[in-house]
Amino acid sequence: MADLLIELFSEEIPAGLQAPAAENLKKLMTNGMVEAGLTYASAAAFHTPRRLTLAVEGLLDSSPTVQEERKGPKVGAPEKAIQGFLRGAGLTPGDLETRDDKKGQVYFAKITKPGRPAAEIVAEVLEATIRNFPWPKSMRWGTGSLRWVRPLQSILCLLSNEAETQIVPLELDGIAAGHTTKGHRFMAPDAFTVTGFDDYETKLKRAKVVLRAEERSAAIWQEATNQAFALGQTVVEDAGLLVEVSGLVEWPVVLLGQIDDDFLDLPPEVLKTSMKEHQKFFSVSNPKTGRIERFVTVANIETADQGATILKGNQKVLAARLADAKFFWENDLREAKAGMIKWQVSLENVTFHNKLGSQSARIKRIAAMARALAPVVGADADVAEQAALVAKADLSSEMVYEFPELQGLMGRYYALEAGMGVDIAAACEEHYSPLGPSDDVPTAPTSVAVALADKLDTLTGFWAINEKPTGSKDPFALRRAALGVIRLIMKNQLTLPLSALLTPADAGAGSADLLGFFQDRLKGFLRDQGIRHDVIDACISMPGNDNFALLAKRAQALQATLATDDGENLIQGFKRANNILSQAEEKDSVEYSYGADVKFAESDAEIALFEALDAADAQIKPAMDVEDFSTAMAAMAQLRGPIDVFFDAVKINADSAMIRRNRLNLLSRIRTTCLSVVDLSKLEG
Repeated sequence: MADLLIELFSEEIPAGLQAPAAENLKKLMTNGMVEAGLTYASAAAFHTPRRLTLAVEGLLDSSPTVQEERKGPKVGAPEKAIQGFLRGAGLTPGDLETRDDKKGQVYFAKITKPGRPAAEIVAEVLEATIRNFPWPKSMRWGTGSLRWVRPLQSILCLLSNEAETQIVPLELDGIAAGHTTKGHRFMAPDAFTVTGFDDYETKLKRAKVVLRAEERSAAIWQEATNQAFALGQTVVEDAGLLVEVSGLVEWPVVLLGQIDDDFLDLPPEVLKTSMKEHQKFFSVSNPKTGRIERFVTVANIETADQGATILKGNQKVLAARLADAKFFWENDLREAKAGMIKWQVSLENVTFHNKLGSQSARIKRIAAMARALAPVVGADADVAEQAALVAKADLSSEMVYEFPELQGLMGRYYALEAGMGVDIAAACEEHYSPLGPSDDVPTAPTSVAVALADKLDTLTGFWAINEKPTGSKDPFALRRAALGVIRLIMKNQLTLPLSALLTPADAGAGSADLLGFFQDRLKGFLRDQGIRHDVIDACISMPGNDNFALLAKRAQALQATLATDDGENLIQGFKRANNILSQAEEKDSVEYSYGADVKFAESDAEIALFEALDAADAQIKPAMDVEDFSTAMAAMAQLRGPIDVFFDAVKINADSAMIRRNRLNLLSRIRTTCLSVVDLSKLEG
């Protein structure tokens, strides 16, 4: 057994590409080696800004010798066919065997493929991996044909076992594999040799390189929080930024800086966004005031002055950035205090979509829909309409132009500055939500009205112009919008039949098609809640399937009923009754739905079923009238026993035509009673 160490050393790899690249290196190398017969025990990939590393343990010293049998042409086949078979197998006529086959005697060849040493296979797979590496973008340098994300400088490739360590023989465009690497670009730039992974990682750390990304992240976070805690402050958590910053440094040095007093009154979100997007700084807040007062930056070098010069330069650049943000903020406040009228007018010249008109026209549609939805969600109609009219005004602000990710959030600040109520301000911020499956769902009535109107206008608009998602393509995030509507309805338990709201889509793909699109998203949503797919189908088949809160309530009640013995076994009784009835109706060309009469019952089991159906109907109808699905389904499940006894004791196809017809009508009554609650025919089992 041997261990394999590979390092591909280059100029700085963009932070966001490092982790995927390390996994691709691992996947391509291990898959390639296994396909060549070289199995292994374990493999791990690592990355820093300048290197991709792969460590493989328990690698076979060579691939095994393999024997295979290959069937050839029939005996007596043309000579050309036989010669072609021999060439393909690399054999001579004396190597062939003959065997009996269904069609007579045929030639067979036994082919032996000798094993190959691991070094030969690794070199072959590594060359193919490097030359065909799936970088999103790559570059070529010098005169060679090799492409890499940044110029590749060296290749380290070692195979080691207890007896020896060998360099895998490989050369690509003048870069020969070796047993050396380099440490930190500035603090330890000299090359050094390594003998295996443990030696490699240890020497890298001595050379001021932390190989493991998670170790760099942990070190950054611990030092940042410790420094902030010492000053009574808190680092604002940002997992994405932490991953990105750990991909920018090989030897993280955490520095804590001060924000100039001139900028402390900026909204904390503005400070956080500006520092994150432009400088890759972490924000540090004062827990007593909630203000962002300091920042954390991560350098990639230790300095004699403990980072003072670096920090001074960063603070200077940050001050310039924040001066711009302050300028935008002060200009925007003046417009906000004037009522945001100028911003609203300017949206008349902003195209939402060339077939759907301007942002201003869209806002007017959203406002009208928000007003219509207000009574359903418990909002004031005038307030909901006003909130919708100003919700997107911040799109014209200077701050949102600079930082688009702050849209909505800045709208809340500007609405408050304009003297509007807190519910309108909240709607400005929340009407985009929920943006994803884990995003918070608005519950304030005004926010819910505007959020629903915004998403429904988007969906009906794009359906009206036949711009629907296709396959994996969804450029306008329509699936996300539909799921947002569903989550708003479910979270707020809204009784909201959608069909009437989807009619604008009839100008194109149609409201029925859009409702089906919603129902597909609903199926996924309910499955994530643990509802069986056939239960969902059984409920979608019922009237009112555009009322999603009601549909979900019915599905939950049905799933709970099916968890009982009576509920699960009722399905078999219903399906038996439905199958017999359907076959009889097809054979007799008549529909048995004229009502069964108990006076024609001939047995106790038959009479008991009549009585059970009367009792069930007496409970089901009033329960369904008030949407009490649990009570209705419990009453339906009580039919299980009488139905089972009926089928055991009663012959449906009686000799008397009148008795047969009455019993078939009784089966029809079973079907009608059950289907009044839920479509049991859609259930499996």
